[in-house]
Amino acid sequence: MNLRRLILTNNACYKAGRTITPRGIMLHSTGANNPWLRRYVGPDDGLLGVNRHNNHWNQERPGGRSVCVHAFIGRLADGSIATYQTLPWNHRGWHCGRGVRGSGNDTHISVEICEDNLAGAVYFRRVYNEAVELCVYLCGQFGLTEVDIISHSEGHRLGIASNHADVMHWFPRHGKSMDSFRADVRKVVAESDYEIYTVAKGDSLWKIAAARLGSGARHPEISELNALSSGTLVAGQKLKIPKK
Repeated sequence: MNLRRLILTNNACYKAGRTITPRGIMLHSTGANNPWLRRYVGPDDGLLGVNRHNNHWNQERPGGRSVCVHAFIGRLADGSIATYQTLPWNHRGWHCGRGVRGSGNDTHISVEICEDNLAGAVYFRRVYNEAVELCVYLCGQFGLTEVDIISHSEGHRLGIASNHADVMHWFPRHGKSMDSFRADVRKVVAESDYEIYTVAKGDSLWKIAAARLGSGARHPEISELNALSSGTLVAGQKLKIPKK
């Protein structure tokens, strides 16, 4: 998982400061043929690339709408896949409208996957796997399980979301469903041989290895597990740490 953080502080949902106790995770997809994160996340942090139309969601009412999600998954400027956290996980977003039994905005963390033309098998596999890893992480953070993960379309059937088809207009094209997604999350949790660590200010790989693995000399294990090309760390960065 390539998890980064750029909170949309200009968005009305963030400014409202309302919080929730997460009871689940709701998967969405954007419904537009634009896989680039810069379309929704901004301003450019040196990795996203410049949104020349300035229509990202870091403004009070993007496109005149009250809308904001907790995370986006899609492409960085170099084509690699990343997740950007865009709201604190316990902030109330506005991502699924309302249904006859209330609103998932009051209960669910929202994850939005940037769509391509729906036909790209490689892109789909990469963002699908990123979404699985993010959900594994969020389940660990909030004491959830795979059964607490739903799509927007499932939210509608449960009466807590508006009538949208995502993600079931996309997943079946690549042999996946929400049931298989939940099964994949369950499998990763069962097979996981690592835990997630959030980098703090002043941390180094040596310091983390000493504290978490018992010896700073084990820091190459962390580098290898996270495919790090350098030892530079940023506060808030998420690292996989091998289980002892």
